[in-house]
Amino acid sequence: MIKGIHHIGIAVSDLEQAIPLWVKAFGGTLEHREVVADQKVEVAVVMVGSLRIELIAAVSAESPVARFIASRGAGIHHIALESLSTQEELDRMRDAGVQLIDRTARSGGENTRIGFVHPRALGGVLVEVVESSQGT
Repeated sequence: MIKGIHHIGIAVSDLEQAIPLWVKAFGGTLEHREVVADQKVEVAVVMVGSLRIELIAAVSAESPVARFIASRGAGIHHIALESLSTQEELDRMRDAGVQLIDRTARSGGENTRIGFVHPRALGGVLVEVVESSQGT
């Protein structure tokens, strides 16, 4: 079951430049920052009111985010929807014939379980399903 929007992912070329822009423009606060090694990215979560903005920068040229920026430029990368169970949601979508990138939930940043829906399934929009261990 989808509970709502967990965050909006923004691909950026340089976190050191992007973080202060988002903080200053909206009076946001930097809440979290980490390297997610298996995804070859560094993420910074900026809170703007109750909205989580996840700024994502590639740490390797092989990162999907690096390829995204190379082909499309920086900008909105994905919308993340929060689920009570990422695996159950992926299974439900697979059974409904929805094309997935991830058939099995995997570890994400901030102790989450994630899975991606293929953009071809949703009119070109990359959607991440997130199960948060903190219940956010």
